[in-house]
Amino acid sequence: MDTALAVHIGEDELPFVDIGDGSQLKVLQVKHGEGIWVIENIFQAGYEVETHRHTGPVYGFTTSGAWKYKEYDYINRAGSFLYEPAGSVHTLQCIEDNTRVWFHMTGSNINLDAQGNMTSVVDGTLTLEYYYAVCEKLGLPRPSVLVS
Repeated sequence: MDTALAVHIGEDELPFVDIGDGSQLKVLQVKHGEGIWVIENIFQAGYEVETHRHTGPVYGFTTSGAWKYKEYDYINRAGSFLYEPAGSVHTLQCIEDNTRVWFHMTGSNINLDAQGNMTSVVDGTLTLEYYYAVCEKLGLPRPSVLVS
């Protein structure tokens, strides 16, 4: 593919898949060599992502609903932009149904237990493999995620 060409992916070209409690995931792009992964989530109230630390920066943009980090007082609402530097530790909690958030991440998420010990590591490659596997299990065609 000519890397100088713009790539368009329509809203309905990639499916959302269930990640538990009615929350959903869509993988938009994974750049293996750069450690970049871009995803969109739709969270339901009460959904919580385990406490984790990022090895690289994360950018988040909320398009609907509301969510927060257990460790902070602010609430991310529609139109909110969030920057997380490498090394930040937090626990995502969704507080409204149908909360849509777009994340651009670099590196890995290191998941932590209550004592701060590593329990698992998630990155773009693992997330993409999971996404493909769930789509296959659901009988969906392999999604045309932008992968390089």
